[in-house]
Amino acid sequence: MVDESIAAKGGRARARALEPEKRAEIAREAALARWGSAIPKATHEGELIIAGTSIKCAVLETGKRMLTQETFLKSIGRSPRAKGGTGSSLRLVDGLPPFLAANNIKSFISDELAQSTTPILFRSVKGGRGFGYDAMLLPMVCEVYLKARDAKALLPGQEHIASTCDLLMRGLARVGIIALVDEATGYQDERAKHELSRILEAYIVEELRPWIKTFPDEFFRQIYRLQKWEYKPGHAKRTPYVGKLINKYVYEPLPPGVLEELRNRNPITLKGYRRHKHFQFLTADTGHPHLDRQLAAVTTIMRISDDKDEFEENFAKAFAKTYQHRLPLVVEVDAKRQKK
Repeated sequence: MVDESIAAKGGRARARALEPEKRAEIAREAALARWGSAIPKATHEGELIIAGTSIKCAVLETGKRMLTQETFLKSIGRSPRAKGGTGSSLRLVDGLPPFLAANNIKSFISDELAQSTTPILFRSVKGGRGFGYDAMLLPMVCEVYLKARDAKALLPGQEHIASTCDLLMRGLARVGIIALVDEATGYQDERAKHELSRILEAYIVEELRPWIKTFPDEFFRQIYRLQKWEYKPGHAKRTPYVGKLINKYVYEPLPPGVLEELRNRNPITLKGYRRHKHFQFLTADTGHPHLDRQLAAVTTIMRISDDKDEFEENFAKAFAKTYQHRLPLVVEVDAKRQKK
């Protein structure tokens, strides 16, 4: 019999003699063999360009849209390589990856984001192994840095990340990250015709939800600033034109068919108004989170715009692929109505 210690030494010697690429390939295949069918496989892969940055993406067989770990990090201005070369090495003791671990930004991290940052292992279309993040994390991470910047809580070394996130949010606002991934991978060509019903099922509730404050004061403050209207904090009565702006810039960018279904569920009465707010018909786990992100994106675009013309330009650029026509921001408002 061959001494086991001698055999082990011989195996290590052969491994050292192999080229690094060959060793990595053997290790990758061995890992895949161990994990077997437990690893989800990508059915579509592609590359999208946001704010001049190339981001590799994939759609898994589960339907989850992914951004590869390397390009995810690069897109927000971080090092494109994870320490140690694995997704697990990005996890710290407190459960957060390095790009969210700084103490000065932790207070801006939502529970939803904190619980969703584990890198996901998946098989590429060609059979290799890759790590990635849920595509929806990208705008959520950007919001953390933008909120921290607005609160003047960023460190000097984080300013470049906030600037990059600012550009990304403008690009992401066009049609939403899921639609971008679908377009880049060609997945939209294979979506089943019942996709709309699945979207509506995810976004629209069967029973009316109770009213809770959803649109932040900052959203209306920015609208009034751009319009050069007098803003009165706590004043609930608003010109009907604000409702048109909300439909155009907040609800229409939601997935196709959602606004139409909201209008069907919440029709205009004979007296000329809707009995409820559209957001009362949105689901808590999908509809409302998407609405919140859309509100954040639009509010961000308004903040960086000096006037309504610049806002319209920025919004038109951000939503270039779905924005069919502009709703004029210039409007004559009855002075007496504004004084009330």
